[in-house]
Amino acid sequence: MSETKRIKTALVSVYHKEGLDEIITKLHEEEVKFLSTGGTRQFIESLGFPCQAVEDLTSYPSILGGRVKTLHPKVFGGILCRRSNEQDIQQIEKYEIPEIDLVIVDLYPFEATVASGADEAAVIEKIDIGGISLIRAAAKNYNDVIIVASQHQYKPLLDMLMENGAASTLEERRWMAKEAFAVSSHYDSAIFNYFDSEEGSAFRCTANDQKALRYGENPHQKGYFYGNLEGMFDQIHGKEISYNNLLDINAAVELIDEFEDTTFAVLKHNNACGLASRPTVLEAWKDALAGDPVSAYGGVLITNAVIDKDTAEEINKIFFEVIIAPDYDVAALETLGQKKNRIILVRKEAYLPKKQFRSLLNGVLVQERDLNIETIADLKVVTGKEPAPDEIEDMLFANKIVKNSKSNAIVLAKGKQLLASGVGQTSRVDALKQAIEKAKSFDFSLRGAVMASDAFFPFPDCVEIANKEGITAVIQPGGSVRDDLTINYCNEHGVAMVTTGIRHFKH
Repeated sequence: MSETKRIKTALVSVYHKEGLDEIITKLHEEEVKFLSTGGTRQFIESLGFPCQAVEDLTSYPSILGGRVKTLHPKVFGGILCRRSNEQDIQQIEKYEIPEIDLVIVDLYPFEATVASGADEAAVIEKIDIGGISLIRAAAKNYNDVIIVASQHQYKPLLDMLMENGAASTLEERRWMAKEAFAVSSHYDSAIFNYFDSEEGSAFRCTANDQKALRYGENPHQKGYFYGNLEGMFDQIHGKEISYNNLLDINAAVELIDEFEDTTFAVLKHNNACGLASRPTVLEAWKDALAGDPVSAYGGVLITNAVIDKDTAEEINKIFFEVIIAPDYDVAALETLGQKKNRIILVRKEAYLPKKQFRSLLNGVLVQERDLNIETIADLKVVTGKEPAPDEIEDMLFANKIVKNSKSNAIVLAKGKQLLASGVGQTSRVDALKQAIEKAKSFDFSLRGAVMASDAFFPFPDCVEIANKEGITAVIQPGGSVRDDLTINYCNEHGVAMVTTGIRHFKH
């Protein structure tokens, strides 16, 4: 599989010309002839190199406002001709079709046009026809033709030209063909999703920029990340991010985005083990850590505030895997960077998709992201006792945490501090007992604390257990057929309860 083919004629028709000049110059030095259209032909000629117009080859001008330029047998015949097929060779000689050995083409910026908010007429005009056809034709005939399908492949082509001159191996041509089909499939998926809008009639999702991870969830599993991670974070220190790191980072980002106050959170296995909102980032860190200093070991830390030197010195006292913040003081980075493996991330402003999906059985599950953040306007007091203002604040605080915890989940909080949580339990009662036990193990008093549940209480048992510990304010979705039993218990024992009407299961 090392059959070498020489490039004699190149068809070049691109939208993005940055970085093209070096390629054109090298090809000219190798005595390669050029075919091109419109602006690309003018660009090549501006470099001082001759270039035949496609219109002169086909004897047809660019027509229909540029919609038809390269769609002609004299172009596609030269690309699709199989050099080892005697009949193909006879036909291109008969119809005076030149062999085309290299195709450099890119596509109109369809996704960027959609993202700009352009009207439908403008979007439709950015659906490339000629370019996508050239890509598929050249990639199909990779035995004889090299295809460069996007600006991202300019560098690999230039490297190849610098190493081999105007020649390529079969392995190189096949690799470029694979890259080209990645471009065309992504492009077509974007167009389909535009037309499909919110119908969801079929699942089409593509992601580029493969990042090989050290391993998957476990060392015996391979793992990859697809997407532009650098668009979300700048990694300024530490080892390579792992598969499990990414799961925790995702959970951390979803959790911290619930809060507007200065907040610090510590996560372990996708669940918060410590979280506090305070006037300063240092106070938020200290009280978040106090929630569970044992589980914080090896955890993922995240805040929505700039980390200063004093906070960094406190954080530096424990072992952790990852820290995420919008920024760091220089002195803070010097402190946090003392351990070479610590992953230090600066979070950027980045668009997050509104849908989530996962492979499951022999298909894919898709759902909208849970973007509901309940406010005081969403709360319905269902008991005779009204919660106090500070209890309402704590209930909304706790509700944000329980929403981002694995079900079944119970969260206990007081003074905008996570006291303890019980997560991932098969019984809501077990989740509550786990939370109470953990809170007591760190000497937290639950008197005056609030309880949040991710789903309704089918029986009053959880409220009864919590009330015996001094908890007199509860937030839950409501909606059980036995709500009256729980409400009656609350009324009899002086517990204030509010419902949100929104369940927050998380698996």
